[in-house]
Amino acid sequence: MGALQWGIQQTAELENNMTSVERIFEYDSIEQEDYSGADVDKTWPEYGEIVFRDISLKYSSDGPLILKCLNFKISPGVKIGIIGRTGAGKSSIVNALLRLSYTTGEILIDNVDIRNLNLQALRSKISVIPQDPTLFSGTLRKNLDPFEEYEDKDLWNVLKEVELKDFFASLPQGLCHGINQGGTNVSVGQRQLICLARAILRNNKILVMDEATANVDTETDALLQRTIREKFKYCTVLTIAHRLETIIDSDKVLVMSDGEVGS
Repeated sequence: MGALQWGIQQTAELENNMTSVERIFEYDSIEQEDYSGADVDKTWPEYGEIVFRDISLKYSSDGPLILKCLNFKISPGVKIGIIGRTGAGKSSIVNALLRLSYTTGEILIDNVDIRNLNLQALRSKISVIPQDPTLFSGTLRKNLDPFEEYEDKDLWNVLKEVELKDFFASLPQGLCHGINQGGTNVSVGQRQLICLARAILRNNKILVMDEATANVDTETDALLQRTIREKFKYCTVLTIAHRLETIIDSDKVLVMSDGEVGS
């Protein structure tokens, strides 16, 4: 009986390990993104104008169309709210802007077709605050400035902008305070504010907020909106939201319906 029990245990262990091997092979077979293309000037985009021309998008090469011949123009510095029912294609607009899926048509940023740009260069010029903020295992400083491009005083300044300076300054390690994987040792609101501080630090001309305030309390939501109005006053801001309060200050509203611009 002891040998039988040991054999069953080893069989289960083998099955678990084979699942891990299958996952490794699955990740290894994923098609790699094409990082070829032209680099961009440090000053690009200077204005933040975005033009979608006949943009269609699908998540797999043989999948159905999620976006269907989208045509619209966002003028420089305009704050636009994007709303629609679940599955209407709101987040897919961001997907197309960052070249994450299969697209046809043209997306122009300051009259430059993004298909011709290096992916890393393109994505570095667009700040994104997602619904589920991404924090890395490491120090607060590493999360704010992963490539160590800024001085400590700049980091403290942006933390002050989002009202987190007093909290982290009171901790013994300050900017060296350890952040757990996924930011499990800070609140959801603080995670969003750290992502906002990161966006302020980058100072890009285009900011995308994808349901960024869906999981935060009303006070943090108000702080986010107020900071964005002040710090991104001359930037192009795309805000995807379900709550009308989130886009109440937008200059224009884009209504999505079944992958098309609604009437």
